[in-house]
Amino acid sequence: MSGVSASIDSFLEMLAAERGAARNTLAAYRRDLDDCTAFVVRHGGHTLRDATATDLHGYLASLGQAGFAARTVARRLSCLRQYFLFLMRDGVRRDDPTAECETPRRSVTLPRVLGEGDIAALLDAATAPPDASPLRRRRSAIAQAAIEMLYASGLRISELLALPRVVAQAGGGAGMIVVRGKGGRERLVPLSERARDAARALLAIDGRDADSDPRGPLFAGRTAGRPLTRQAFDHILAEVALRAGLPTGAVSPHVLRHSFASHLLAHGADLRALQTLLGHADISTTQIYTHVMDEHLRDLVERHHPLGGGAERP
Repeated sequence: MSGVSASIDSFLEMLAAERGAARNTLAAYRRDLDDCTAFVVRHGGHTLRDATATDLHGYLASLGQAGFAARTVARRLSCLRQYFLFLMRDGVRRDDPTAECETPRRSVTLPRVLGEGDIAALLDAATAPPDASPLRRRRSAIAQAAIEMLYASGLRISELLALPRVVAQAGGGAGMIVVRGKGGRERLVPLSERARDAARALLAIDGRDADSDPRGPLFAGRTAGRPLTRQAFDHILAEVALRAGLPTGAVSPHVLRHSFASHLLAHGADLRALQTLLGHADISTTQIYTHVMDEHLRDLVERHHPLGGGAERP
């Protein structure tokens, strides 16, 4: 087993060094490989490094029988394929047992999006009343800055909470900021003037500005010098959604990111440009938003075409 563990360690080291895989990605790959190892040892009587196509067919079938989603099974197969290709490249194996395994078909799950009116309602609900307590004012300032940035720039929540205070100084108009995304990849995204104003308002409530420790977290948590946690932000966003009259389960940072992408496409944005803004490595990931547009167009025809089901008959 030690040889297998060593080969898995080497594989993960390669992913980190050559592809810049993130820590969470490496941890997920290790869990997947360890799980497959346990299955092969238990049912095949040998190690993962020596697994056969029959072993892997059995493993993938067991995942389906256990109720794992096709997306999860496909991800684990992708991990195994990369692992065995790594072994072939290093001369440990001459064949790839995953070559005979078919990727399960995944149903297309359309991303949830908010309407443009819903976004406006969220921003209105994030505004603190004049008699609000200092705590309420700060939570409102966090919500306003976060919603503006998530919706205006399509950031992931991890990217948002990692932003330094200096982003409040981005140039006039649609100033560009550098964001470090998945796998440590950097990209430029625009930051609207409204979003910068909201960021400066948050810093003012905290008694700071962008010049004071510019690398410090824009969204500071309770501990000095540490950013707000994801859980704490989720609570703030849920409060705002409730005040806006929206189901709390329908509003999340990723829904705001989806809304950013869908609304851009609806207003004529180019798919390749959208891929760059979202930081997608593969255009196929971005193409999911074309399905959203297809649904929108079908809905328009259904509601407004003379022969549509929702159209009024003369």
